[in-house]
Amino acid sequence: MLDRQILAILREVDRTGSVTAAAGRLNLSQSALSHTIAKFEERHGIEIWMKKGRSLRFTQAGNHLLALAQRVLPQFEHAERVLADFASGRRGTLRVGMECHPCERWLMRMTGVYLTRWPKVDFDLRTEFRFDGVAALADNEIDLLITPDPVDRPDVLFTPVFDYDLVLVAHEAHPLAARGIVQPQDLLDEELITVPVSLDRLDIYTRFLVPAHCRPRSHRTAETTDLMLQLVAAGRGVTVLPDWLVREDGVGLPVRTLRLGADGIGKSIHLGIRHGEETVDYIAGFLDLARESGR
Repeated sequence: MLDRQILAILREVDRTGSVTAAAGRLNLSQSALSHTIAKFEERHGIEIWMKKGRSLRFTQAGNHLLALAQRVLPQFEHAERVLADFASGRRGTLRVGMECHPCERWLMRMTGVYLTRWPKVDFDLRTEFRFDGVAALADNEIDLLITPDPVDRPDVLFTPVFDYDLVLVAHEAHPLAARGIVQPQDLLDEELITVPVSLDRLDIYTRFLVPAHCRPRSHRTAETTDLMLQLVAAGRGVTVLPDWLVREDGVGLPVRTLRLGADGIGKSIHLGIRHGEETVDYIAGFLDLARESGR
């Protein structure tokens, strides 16, 4: 039999890096944990890990079980939290994941309204995942994903709720500021400021610069959109942001926005949920509120 305790042990050993630390996290003695693993290995005729000095390395069988633990245990834990919510009179917990730096501002202006409408629903926000947001959603680490980049998966349903355009933001005295439109070649001599994600997740590269075989002179990152705007206002470079965010946060700053190409770069904030959960009332309530905000 494959029981949950074995999976929990493997996950904690992977997280902590040692049997001793994992035993402490699980409120077990080291000898009890080692005995449980030894019995499991004997029963199935496998080795889960191999020790080398103070370190250990998972075997192929151990890595297979660890991957299973990382998929299955969050689902058990979520089910237990839901049952506890029902037992305490709450409707449930909405765990929201976010893959979009500027989306946080949009989300925060919705959150207060949502918490008022659903007073018995707990609300949790996560921005870091083991792999990516879609995997976290599919593996029950979160219940709802906010992303501008939906993917086609049969187990996930994405709904667009808010349309916007990405625009170039430059200082009002910048030579480009007098133009209404910029082309990829116009950025060859610029320092481009973006959020700290890989280039393959930046539309300014994938949809604008790379197809034209262009690169900016230099590229730097900033952790917040506020800092990005301040750097542009100080003449330290140009950036690309959603038009609505610049309208809200750029008031009073010496900056101008320009369209990226003749057609612009249109985007939408999407909400992703697992198929079949669109009828859960407090999830459907969040989707309705998001659509209201988009309108």
